[in-house]
Amino acid sequence: MAMTDFTPAEAEPAPRHPRAPRLRDWLAPPVPGGALLGWAGPLLVTALAALLRFYRLGSPKAVVFDETYYAKDALSLLKFGYEHTTVKDADKMLIADPHANIWTDGGSFVVHPPAGKWMIAIGEQLFGATPFGWRFMPALCGTLAVLILARVVRRMTGSTLLGCAAGLLLALDGLSFVTGRAALLDVFVMFWVLAGFGCLVVDRDRSRQRLADRIERGETSVYGPFVLHGWRIAAGVCLGMAVATKWTGVFYIAAFGLMVVCWDYGARRAAGVREPMLGTLMLDAVPAFVQLVLVSLVTYLVTWSGWIFNAGGWDRGRPSSNPLWRPFEAMPKLWKYHREMLDFHNGLHDHHPYQSWPWDWPILRRPVAFYYTEPSGCGASKCSSEILGIGTPALWWGAILALVLALGIWLVTRDWRAGSAVLGFTAGWLTWFPSAFADRTMFLFYATPMVPFMIIAIVLVLGYLIGPERPPGPRRVLGAAATGAFLLVVLANFAYFYPILSAQVISFDAWHDRIWFKSWI
Repeated sequence: MAMTDFTPAEAEPAPRHPRAPRLRDWLAPPVPGGALLGWAGPLLVTALAALLRFYRLGSPKAVVFDETYYAKDALSLLKFGYEHTTVKDADKMLIADPHANIWTDGGSFVVHPPAGKWMIAIGEQLFGATPFGWRFMPALCGTLAVLILARVVRRMTGSTLLGCAAGLLLALDGLSFVTGRAALLDVFVMFWVLAGFGCLVVDRDRSRQRLADRIERGETSVYGPFVLHGWRIAAGVCLGMAVATKWTGVFYIAAFGLMVVCWDYGARRAAGVREPMLGTLMLDAVPAFVQLVLVSLVTYLVTWSGWIFNAGGWDRGRPSSNPLWRPFEAMPKLWKYHREMLDFHNGLHDHHPYQSWPWDWPILRRPVAFYYTEPSGCGASKCSSEILGIGTPALWWGAILALVLALGIWLVTRDWRAGSAVLGFTAGWLTWFPSAFADRTMFLFYATPMVPFMIIAIVLVLGYLIGPERPPGPRRVLGAAATGAFLLVVLANFAYFYPILSAQVISFDAWHDRIWFKSWI
């Protein structure tokens, strides 16, 4: 098959006809294309993403927006094992001297779990408490997310070209770019959710192959055979890391848990199992709960080990002298700590000039200015330098239409790929609505984990537009032209906004030309 092959209707198949091809090929068609192209294309796109994210990563030499919390929390995790309080001018002290003593007495109350801050700490350990150091891991994870998405979409669509297109779109998304160049937590949530989703897609293929093999060997019953789902354990670890970065990751565990049960039912039904529903409930659902929920819970608790095993953390008290007893002793206090964190989030109603509501996010009504100054050096009477946390408009506005079409595709054809794109988007979007109705303060960059699923919807619709390689015809030519045109528009749109995404010094007039709406100021 060529790079542009696309299977337009990979819905859950109906029960197999006795004269159909081998069951394994029916349930889990092999991914077309060789390993060389399958890796070379995504790696080239990833290299572009790396260049964009690491170029001038240490600029501006300043503490940008919420870096004021997470860069210092990460540094305290390295030094103490828990978040520690700092002096008032700690930001200025670190910019002037990365080795400055910024600590006061006592643990600091934090409102997000430690996993994302531990990841930021890796960069600080490698490169010091500098802007480059605390932005290194966000840039690395933002880059690796491009590779993961390209490979996952290739597996889902059977097209290396569409996989590369998905990776390119993520590389060129403004919000993913900005959050991947700042020491904030949302890019880590996106990375771990996407990695967990990728593990589940791989598991879908592998488990269907095992299911087919066991049925064809006669190792089955009216409920179908028991099938191992090893990749779901890895997915549980990834989703646990997402929750341990921000609690919003828990919604993806719930959504993906329902998704995999539907996948399992579809596989057993397609394989001709006589009792597919009971087989799914008895043989798949319980193991899936253990692999996704319990593994995630264990992963989450492990990320708190610094607070559990060290004295001095917020409300920790003095740990037991017996290290084996410390986790059990710490659980009541950790539970109390979590209640306090939840109370903080539920009571977060303070007005912020850049706050927005979930229904504002897809249309990019109110982005977030991460950084803005008016320096000199642009050759004009007035200059601007900004980091504006905003998605690439052509991509986001195109995704609105693509998601509507993907929903229609799923309702009509039951294409599992369309369903997973819509589900991944809604798990990161609709779940914010109750908080919005409760008037909780929130921001556009909370939508970062939704972006890969928006892109999956886009490339899936593009794949349907192009159609299969055979029979060739005008549809394929027109579809390929429309796809290429869309990618070029997104590329041009990103290039146009690049100066205000990366704090380049430009004239005030050039800056103002890129502020399309008053709500963007």
